[in-house]
Amino acid sequence: MAAGETQLYAKVSNKHKGRSTPSLLDPLLGMGFPAHTALKALAATGRKTAEEASNWLRCHRDDPSLDDPIPQEYALFLCPTGSLLERLQEFWRESKSQCTKNRAHEVFPHITLCDFFTCEDHKVDCLYEALKRAGDRILGSFPSVVPLVLHSSISYLGFFVNDSPADVIREFAIMFATEASVLADCTVKPCTKQLHLTLAHKFYPHHQRTLEQLARAIRPGHGCQWTAVLYSRDMRFVHYQTLRALFQYKPQNVDELTLSPGDYIFVDPTQQEEASEGWVIGISQRTGCRGFLPENYTEQASESDTWVKHRTYTFSLAMDLISRKDGEASSRRNWELYPSQTPRDISSIQALQATIARRSVLVVRHGERVDQIFGKSWLQQCSTPDGKYYRPDLNFPYSLPRRSNGIKDFENDPPLSSCGIFQSRMAGEALLDSGLRVTSVFTSPALRCVQTARHILEELKLEKRIKIRVEPGIFEWTKWESGRTTPTLMTLDELKEANFNVSTDYRFLLWACASVKKIKRKENGNW
Repeated sequence: MAAGETQLYAKVSNKHKGRSTPSLLDPLLGMGFPAHTALKALAATGRKTAEEASNWLRCHRDDPSLDDPIPQEYALFLCPTGSLLERLQEFWRESKSQCTKNRAHEVFPHITLCDFFTCEDHKVDCLYEALKRAGDRILGSFPSVVPLVLHSSISYLGFFVNDSPADVIREFAIMFATEASVLADCTVKPCTKQLHLTLAHKFYPHHQRTLEQLARAIRPGHGCQWTAVLYSRDMRFVHYQTLRALFQYKPQNVDELTLSPGDYIFVDPTQQEEASEGWVIGISQRTGCRGFLPENYTEQASESDTWVKHRTYTFSLAMDLISRKDGEASSRRNWELYPSQTPRDISSIQALQATIARRSVLVVRHGERVDQIFGKSWLQQCSTPDGKYYRPDLNFPYSLPRRSNGIKDFENDPPLSSCGIFQSRMAGEALLDSGLRVTSVFTSPALRCVQTARHILEELKLEKRIKIRVEPGIFEWTKWESGRTTPTLMTLDELKEANFNVSTDYRFLLWACASVKKIKRKENGNW
C-alpha cells in the first residue's frame, strides 16, 4: 500500500475501533485491492457486504474512472410502508396505465427530507451514525399518524403534510443535517418548506381529472409505518437517460458494450452525434465502460432504478406505545375511520371513466412472420427427418405449439419470428405508455395474429383478465393466402392447450360463416 493509502486506512480503522462488527474494508484489502478503490466500491454498493464490493470491483476493472475521486451523492427520504405503500404503488400503476408516464413515476413514493449532497467515501459510516442519532432523538415525539391532505393543480398532484407533524419531521431533517455536518463533514440542506408526497408531476392537463379520481381512492389513513431511508446515486449521470437492457448482446467491435439482461445504461441525449441510426452511446452502470449499443435491445428505465439503498431508520416506537395503550380497539377504530376501498367503489370509478372515455377501435397488424424472412421453404429448414421442430436460426421461434396434424400444418399457417414477437411486445408497451384502455380483443384465427394479440396483452398486464376472441371474419381468405384450399388453422382447443387465453364462449359473426361457405362453394366449382 502507498503511504497515503496507509494513512487513509488507519484513519478509517480508528473509526471502527470499539465496535462489535468487523470492518468491511479488511477483507477487500486482503484481496489486494487499493484502499481508495475498496472504499469506493463499498460506497457504491451501500456498504452491505465485502462480497458485493469485491464483485463490483471485478466488474469495474476496465472502468476508466475507477481511480477518480468522485464521491456518491446522497439524499434522505421519508418512505411509507405497509398498506399505504401498497395503495400508492397501485396508484402508480393505474396512473401510468390510464394517463401515461409522468415525472412522479421516475421515483418511488416518498417525502423528501433533504436535497442531494456529497459525502466522501471514507466518511459514509459517519453518515449512517448521523441518521441513527437524529432518529433516536426524535423517536419519542414522532407522530403516530402522519396526516396527508390531497392537493391538486394543473401540473401537480400530491399529499401535503401540515401542522405539528410536519414540524416534527422538519426537526428530524434539521437534526440529521446537523449531525452529518459534525460527523461526516457534509453540507446538507434540509427541507424546510412544505413537506409533500408527490403523486403526479408534469402531466397533461386533460389527465388531471382522472388522476384526482384515482388519488381519492388511496385513503391516506391506511396503516403505515414511516421509515427514513438513505439513498445514493452516481452524480455524473443525474441528467442522463437511463436504459435497461432486455436482451444479451455480444459486441461485434471493440467500441461496443457487452449487454446482459437487466443491465442499466446511462445515455446522454446531447452526445449522440457519433452514433448511427438505431444505436446509442452509453455508459454501463455494471462495468463503468463506455461504448455503442443497439437501442432496440433496451427499454426506458426509471431514474431511481439505479439508486443504491444504504441505511434505514424506522419510526416504530411511537406506534408501539399507542398500540400497547389502546390495544386492538384503537386499531379497529383507525380502520373504521378510513375504511378500505371496496370492490364496488373501484368498479364505480372504472364505470365512470369508461363512460367519459371515447370508445374507439384500434387496428393492429401482426408482427413479422417466419416465411417473410426465410421464404416459402422455411418449414423444411427447421424440420428433422422424423417431423420434429428444431431452431436453426435465432430468428426462428423458440418452439412451436402442438397441432393435431403435426408440423406440416404450419406451412400455410406460419408463426411469428423472434423479431415478430419483439415487435408485438413493443406495440404492447407503446399502448401501455399511451394510456389507452383496452377492454376487448378480437383477432384473426391465423396463429401469427393470435400470438401478436397475446404478446400485446402481456405487455398491458391484461393477459389474464381479457380473453382473446377469435374472429374468422377478420381473416383475409382469398387475398393473401395462396393455394386452392383454405389453410388449416388451430382450433380453440389447440390454442388453449398452447396456453393462449382464448374465449370459448364467443360466437363469431354470421356473415363470416356465410363468407366461409361461399369460399368453399367456389373451391368446389359451384360458384
